[in-house]
Amino acid sequence: MKAHFLAIALALLTGTAGAYAQTPQAAPASQQADKGITPNSAIGEVKAIDPASNQLILKTDAGSVVTVTVSDKTVYMRLAPGETKLANATKIAFADVAEGDRVWARGKVSQDLKSVPAAALIVMTKADIAKKQEAERAEWRRRGILGVVSAVSPETKEITISSRSMAGTQSVIIPVAEKVDMRRYAPDSIKFSDAKPGTVGEVKVGDQLRALGERSPDGSRFTAEKVVTGSFRTVAGTVSAVDAATGEIKVSDLQTKQPLTVVIKQDAVLRKFPAAGEMPMFGARGSGAGQGGPPTGQPGAPAQGPGRPQPAGGGAPGPGGGGVRAGGGGGMNIQEMLERLPTIALADLKVGDTIIVSSTKGADPARLTAISLVTGADTLLNMMAARQQQPGGQSTPNPAAGLGSGIQFGIGLP
Repeated sequence: MKAHFLAIALALLTGTAGAYAQTPQAAPASQQADKGITPNSAIGEVKAIDPASNQLILKTDAGSVVTVTVSDKTVYMRLAPGETKLANATKIAFADVAEGDRVWARGKVSQDLKSVPAAALIVMTKADIAKKQEAERAEWRRRGILGVVSAVSPETKEITISSRSMAGTQSVIIPVAEKVDMRRYAPDSIKFSDAKPGTVGEVKVGDQLRALGERSPDGSRFTAEKVVTGSFRTVAGTVSAVDAATGEIKVSDLQTKQPLTVVIKQDAVLRKFPAAGEMPMFGARGSGAGQGGPPTGQPGAPAQGPGRPQPAGGGAPGPGGGGVRAGGGGGMNIQEMLERLPTIALADLKVGDTIIVSSTKGADPARLTAISLVTGADTLLNMMAARQQQPGGQSTPNPAAGLGSGIQFGIGLP
């Protein structure tokens, strides 16, 4: 039980609590609402430090605020993200703790759950966590696959996805063996780490799927180590109102013409697509691009191999000469491009902006909780429309139609 509690506490400390389905011990209902607080500890991000009063303020992932008081007897330890043994922690001082760090304050929590005198502080620094997260994202980009579920076989435990790029679509079969770590987004959840343990039986045609593993040589099968699925909506709309105080924006759905409310929470990722004349060369890659990566035709794959010329019509360069293609070589797939766009704040959204927003499917179809949002999307929609009107493409009067299969950015990266 002690080892299990430590594992969960360390997972909470790194922000990966969604990887655990159970709590280490029964707790009062008020405490069950916030997994970052137990009778003997509090875990969260440092929001403020007051050395004069020997206190710091923690904010848990659920939003609770806890005042942590330290003393001469408090022990301070720094632990590397991913480390599972406190024996490998290094001793530090109170002065080494900084805002933005993740802290596990161990001590008896007050009855109102608002304070804790800390016997020990286990710290993961903001810089260490960011470094680990970037390494994880790089691995998912290099060894990952993303697509829309086209078939599910609970009997054989196989999921078939349609992995789409600007060059075309390929069906990929993903066997889900017992050892595969399978998870699923809950309704209205946002973060990748919030995905709960899932089963093949929960997956539906039309769901999005992201997996980490290895492709077969011909690209038709994918041996997964981790699989994350979810039912998502991808909507394009025009912003009609922005309320920064409540974190909500009003939009008019370009496809249905219906009004929608988009809720922007702290963990939502907002990005800005460049204007037509500002499109950078997203596709610039080093000569080693694609080595050890996915086969041709898959997201992030070289179209013909590193350094080889791209055939005419093989990709769709963006306005201004930007290289936006299905694979590597001279460009990258649209999914990878979206994930590399610069982030913005809610205050940067303006009335009249065209946005694309992705969310899980919640109880109210007129209300979306944003996972990812891209503004300046009129440029992207025009690119998609131009692509559909090319020889072999299907012309449509509404480029926003079919966004869910053309752009899948509901399941983000770690």
